[in-house]
Amino acid sequence: MIRFNPAAPDGPAIDWTNELARRAARSRHPALQAFYQAGCATGDTPLESVPLVALDIETTGLDARRDAIVSIGLVPFDLQRIRCRDAFYEVVKPTTALSEESITFHRITHSDIRQAPPMTAVLDRVLKAMTGKIMVVHYRAIERAFLDRAVQQHLGESFTFPVIDTMQLEARLHRGSAQPGWLARLFGRKIESIRLADSRLRYGLPPYSAHHALTDALATAELLQAQTLHHYSPTTALRELWS
Repeated sequence: MIRFNPAAPDGPAIDWTNELARRAARSRHPALQAFYQAGCATGDTPLESVPLVALDIETTGLDARRDAIVSIGLVPFDLQRIRCRDAFYEVVKPTTALSEESITFHRITHSDIRQAPPMTAVLDRVLKAMTGKIMVVHYRAIERAFLDRAVQQHLGESFTFPVIDTMQLEARLHRGSAQPGWLARLFGRKIESIRLADSRLRYGLPPYSAHHALTDALATAELLQAQTLHHYSPTTALRELWS
């Protein structure tokens, strides 16, 4: 995934239980109704009891209004186990052309997408994989914006979902008041990177090849497990982490 502008503010807390119920009542498409009606764990559910799915997408660019999804990876997991056998990965034919810059990032070429299915052919499986789960991403703005755009294009409705953002959790620790001021930077103290690979290094997690949707989803799942071990607790209430 291409990353940028990582330190967005948390914003007001959302009661996702009520939000999904509200959308279930308003949605018209059967696939979206099924997704919203399944609901999600309540905010007071301990993290150890929450069904999680790590999600990552690769795109033709950074603007969801102009660019499109190229590949998507989902990996179900909990704090004890990552279920790679049940992972989902698909290269899809984007609705916009690949750019040379995007090819250098994710290395998905024109020949890779020539026979790939369109997003509309895999969207139902993606929604089913997400149903009833809390998504875990590293920088929620990309996954939320591009999936919302894809659902609007193919199902005719807006789409949103609760996430735990591992980049946001790193920003809480290393940005804001924890960020060094100009004097500290003058004396050599660096601003901590909260990119996925750099965040993993702080927890002793191994380096993976970046910009592959399935590998990045796996890397994100491992990062949340490490963050929980070092900074939170298995009994941490979901509402303290989701957004």
